Amino acid sequence: MRLTVDKNIFMKSWQMAERVSAAKSPLNVISGILLSAEGEETTLLATDLKTSIKTSVEGVTIQESGKAVFPVKVVGELFKKAPTSIFEIEIDDNGKGLLISGRNRYRFSTYPYEEFPKLPSSSGASPFCEIGKEELQRIMDEGGIAGNMGEEFPKYLGAELLQVKNGEFHCVSTDGRRLSLSKAYVDREFKDQDMLLPLASVREFLRILGGINAEDNVRISIDGALGYFSCGNIDFSVRRVESTFPNYERILSPNTTTTLEVDRSQFISALERVDVVVRDSTRMVVLILSPGGDLLLWGRAPDVGEAREVIDGMIKGEPLKVAFNVNYMIDGLKAFHGDSVSLSFNGQEGQMMMLRPNESDFLYMLMPMKLKSSDLDGLEDFGESSF
Repeated sequence: MRLTVDKNIFMKSWQMAERVSAAKSPLNVISGILLSAEGEETTLLATDLKTSIKTSVEGVTIQESGKAVFPVKVVGELFKKAPTSIFEIEIDDNGKGLLISGRNRYRFSTYPYEEFPKLPSSSGASPFCEIGKEELQRIMDEGGIAGNMGEEFPKYLGAELLQVKNGEFHCVSTDGRRLSLSKAYVDREFKDQDMLLPLASVREFLRILGGINAEDNVRISIDGALGYFSCGNIDFSVRRVESTFPNYERILSPNTTTTLEVDRSQFISALERVDVVVRDSTRMVVLILSPGGDLLLWGRAPDVGEAREVIDGMIKGEPLKVAFNVNYMIDGLKAFHGDSVSLSFNGQEGQMMMLRPNESDFLYMLMPMKLKSSDLDGLEDFGESSF
């Protein structure tokens, strides 16, 4: 095999494949990337046996066809650090490689391409749905924020549910303390079905999707134990999680006692300042809502300090003092796509719902922390004066 490579173009595809390769696998061949150069087409294939990617590559001129599995750790670094923007790759019949970059030469070994596992194909899979790239990025990002990749049991806690239901595409996740749900409309020709995918794979796919300039729709399909995403020149497959996601619609309560509408970026900034004080202690932020007045945030950590923030907001309903994990509040707000946010509360012990004002396409539900009277110690004395 002999190739002429434009580094700046080629590396965009290489780095996508590199994300999926199994860097620490004891099986050497899948710690590499299979490059296939046949006719006028060059493709890259990578897998960690749970996720796989196949992408066609631009920026490569094929002088002589062939296949090779390039070790990511060594050869990938040489590709990135090649001193010229155009370099040549030669692979002999024994799998020995040569990279020529200007006056510089680098020799390396490759893995036998015959040992590279056959990757799954979406060609025989059943359609799941089709959706615009940006809309898919939004709902998978918003819908996956409540899951926890560190949770191993039950398995659904570290997964994201993708569901087609009544012409809507839902993405949902939960860690048992919070739940996020994002929706988009799809063609009603797609039948109702769902699949559960590992969060780590979903987030890797979103990073890859963010690097694609194609304006094409993403075609999602399903086949046995696998889910497939196809967009532009990329095919991405994910092994599904064998678990049952809870009936999340039964979990959500419609009851509301107090509502708040507030600027999202201002709210995030205030919470992050409270987090500076409480992050190594209680991680608790207390929201004090006074209808017709301002929103007061309070954080207190013994032996560390106290924080009091006042934010403009539109508050309606009953007066309320309620506490939440400040990091979980920030997570929901940062995943949220929009300038302002509407929050509804169901008393001091009920669910908090975060929504886009006058919209129903995103919901973030968070359970409160138990608030004790001692958590408010010092609040009354922490007024406008310095001490």
